[in-house]
Amino acid sequence: MLILGIETSCDETAASIVEDEAKVLSNVVVSQIDIFAEYGGVIPEVAARNHLEVMMPVVKKALADANKTWDDIDAIAVTHTPGLLGSLLIGTLTARTLAIIHQKPLYAVHHLKSHIYANWLNTKKTPEFPLLSLVVSGGHTQILKMSAHNDFEIIGTTRDDAVGECFDKVAKILGLPYPGGPAITSAGKNGDSNKYKFPKPNVENLDFSFSGLKTAVLRTVQKELNLPISHPSHDLKNHLSSQQVADFAASFEKTAVDYLLSKLEKAYAENPETKSFVVAGGVSANELLRSETEKRLPNVFFPERKFSGDNGAMVAAAAYFEIKSGVEPTDPYALNIMPRSSIA
Repeated sequence: MLILGIETSCDETAASIVEDEAKVLSNVVVSQIDIFAEYGGVIPEVAARNHLEVMMPVVKKALADANKTWDDIDAIAVTHTPGLLGSLLIGTLTARTLAIIHQKPLYAVHHLKSHIYANWLNTKKTPEFPLLSLVVSGGHTQILKMSAHNDFEIIGTTRDDAVGECFDKVAKILGLPYPGGPAITSAGKNGDSNKYKFPKPNVENLDFSFSGLKTAVLRTVQKELNLPISHPSHDLKNHLSSQQVADFAASFEKTAVDYLLSKLEKAYAENPETKSFVVAGGVSANELLRSETEKRLPNVFFPERKFSGDNGAMVAAAAYFEIKSGVEPTDPYALNIMPRSSIA
């Protein structure tokens, strides 16, 4: 079965051709990071306009790279939710139109489900059920329990900021470029991760909170520089030495990773029948998170780094398991495409 996956939830325009659940025949991603690096974050209206410009060239290249034609495609999958409204609109309208023109079944897929299924791409060993998945990205931080394919239960979620957003905001405080995750990791390689102690948010159950950690970093930087809390955060970078930036980056990264894993370990204690752990989302590419998770938990799975961020291949893989689970395709003529199966 060949599935065309389309992803436009944020600032990547992506399309892929995937055979069954794992074999990636093409993976085309046009990123807008260079556009938004200057602003330190994504501007939704600009992102949507850029999706519109490159959407069809990306789809055509995905077909060409896979050496396939529309006659070879069995289904079209597209990210439906969650994400930036304008960006999602471009992707879903494109997928609906293509489904109608080429008479292909259409599957509207949940974005977080797709990230989880990135762990099935280009690999012979796959996770065993029941499993726990830690989904970590710029917009989401959740722990999900899966007892079988297409069977999701959220058992922990962030109450405010996502961990990826926290990385971006701390990077901005330190004067590091966007996106913050890779920048903090790079800067922290020369830092002392034990130099600064940040409190871990005290949130009950398996939920997360990152707004307090972000504020703790801000206040600690101001204190280190002997500046009042009224001093604007955007100016702090002008007072920090390169070693201070490295130490703050390393200390923050260690705290954030340890906080994530403390919750995942707690989830494991509450679900001892768990056979596998799946880490998914853009932050799953973080080196420290990968190494620490493998040290602290058994049978851990990570996606290939090229599939950690937003891409069409993960959307196609998720759709494959929807099809195998008996999910009916979505009507492309419907005014409001609702996901036929959902995480939330």
